[in-house]
Formats: sequence, structure tokens, C-alpha cells
Amino acid sequence: MTQHRAGFVNIIGNPNVGKSTLMNAFVGEKLSIITSKAQTTRHRILGIVNGEDFQVILSDTPGIIKPAYELQASMMDFVKSAFDDADVLLYMVEVGEKALKDEHFFARIENSKIPVLLLLNKIDNTDQETLEAQVQYWQQQLPSVEIHPISALQNFNVKEVFLRILELLPESPPYYPKDQLTDKPERFFVNETIREKILIHYKKEIPYSVEIETEEFLEDDDIIRMRAVIMVERDSQKGIIIGHKGSALKRVGVEARKDLEKFFGKQVHIELYVKVNKNWRSNAAQLKRFGYNQN
Repeated sequence: MTQHRAGFVNIIGNPNVGKSTLMNAFVGEKLSIITSKAQTTRHRILGIVNGEDFQVILSDTPGIIKPAYELQASMMDFVKSAFDDADVLLYMVEVGEKALKDEHFFARIENSKIPVLLLLNKIDNTDQETLEAQVQYWQQQLPSVEIHPISALQNFNVKEVFLRILELLPESPPYYPKDQLTDKPERFFVNETIREKILIHYKKEIPYSVEIETEEFLEDDDIIRMRAVIMVERDSQKGIIIGHKGSALKRVGVEARKDLEKFFGKQVHIELYVKVNKNWRSNAAQLKRFGYNQN
């Protein structure tokens, strides 16, 4: 009889290396939001892939940065926790990258006692000669890790990496119910979908000053009614989010509704409001309220 395997597979790397794209490719659902901006992922998000004889618990973490304020420090705490409970560590880099933006994290990879797969992503954007040079570079930097060239966006070599993960997982009963897809509640995905649209459509500091709170989530047989608040740090940002005669806010609402209807598989009605929550990114109590400060 085949033994059941289960374990935590945690994905780390610098911002914009494609961690969220890989996570979604493994899970087959859009759990992590994806934009071209750095620091899109703020939380640690679990995606659970179940098979008859396995359960892979994937963890997408924020991109590694040197924190400049309290929110970013809390984001790096999520990365630290990913080192602590991993059964397999996926270290994602892209072609041309040389090291993590935090030497301490890089040292932990070098000295890791668990299997580490280095995933060299975005190989569809390079040529064979450059790719071979990159593989050689990383073999010298981290001789104990396995190197797998992939394209998360094009789904190249993703299945092969997943099969290798299954081989490395310890024998264990499942940690979560077999029908569970993630550890996050429904309101979390509402918040993240709205935040994704703000990251896409607003520039400069605006997307990084925003936090979303879904205050109402009422589900009927054929419709879900939601009310969400977009928090900003300053009055001037509130006006920018709303836009001329509410046009900018309306665009966010329309695009978020379309994505949420796909995600939940039913009609969605969403109301959006904007409030000022001064300097929330540097306020420990506010960060805890929004699920960042775990201490």
C-alpha cells in the first residue's frame, strides 16, 4: 500500500521573481494576486494541493526586501516563519539575479538542513548560452541545492518540479481537510482582489499606502453582497483613489467584481468606500488588526 505524503513547501525569493505565478500554477487557482509592481504579496498565503496519496501545502511569501517601515518588517516576519516550518524550500531566482536582498536569509539557504530546490525562472526570456552560464553560477554559489530551470508563466517544467516535490515530502497524514484549498477566509480574497486593481491602476506611493477591509460579506444562493473599505494614510490619497466624479473608484469596483464572480462562481454586488487611517503602516495596533503583526 502506498504511504501518504504531506508537508509544507515554502516559496521564497526577491520581489518580482514570479513566486505568486508559480503558486497559482501549482494550485490551479488564482490565490495570490499578481502585478508587475514590487511588494504585491504582503501576507503568507497557503495553497493546498491534494491527491489520493499526498497533500502539498504551498506557501507564497512576500518578496525579500530590507524593511523601511513597520509594515515591511512584519512582511519579513512572514518570510522568517517560512524557513521555520518548511519540509521543502523553493528558492526562486530569475535570469541575471545574483543574490537575495538580505544576506541573513541567503546564509540560511546555504546552511539549510532540508531539501532546497533553486528554481531559475523566466527562462523564456533568455537564450541557451545565458541559461547555461546562470546554472553554472548558481551551482558554484549553492553546491548543495538542486537547480531547475522553469517558466512559471508559460508552465514550462512546472509539472516536473511538482513531481520532484512529491518525492521529497515526508510520509505523513494530511494536515488539512482534503477539500480545503487555502488557509485564508473568503474576505481575504475580496481584500486582495481589490488591492490588486489598485496596484494596477494607481502610481507612485498610492498602492503601498492602501489596505482593504471587507466589512460585509452576505452570501445567498445566487448572489454575494459585499461592502469593503479602502484605507489610505492621507486625505490627498483619498481624493486620488476616488478620482473625478468617482470614476477611478468605479473602475476598481467593476474590475474587482468581475474577478470575484469568477472566483466564487456566482453573481457579486460590491460597494466600495474610502477612509483615511493615518499612518497605519507604522502603527503596531493597526498592523495587528490587518493581520500583519503576529507578535
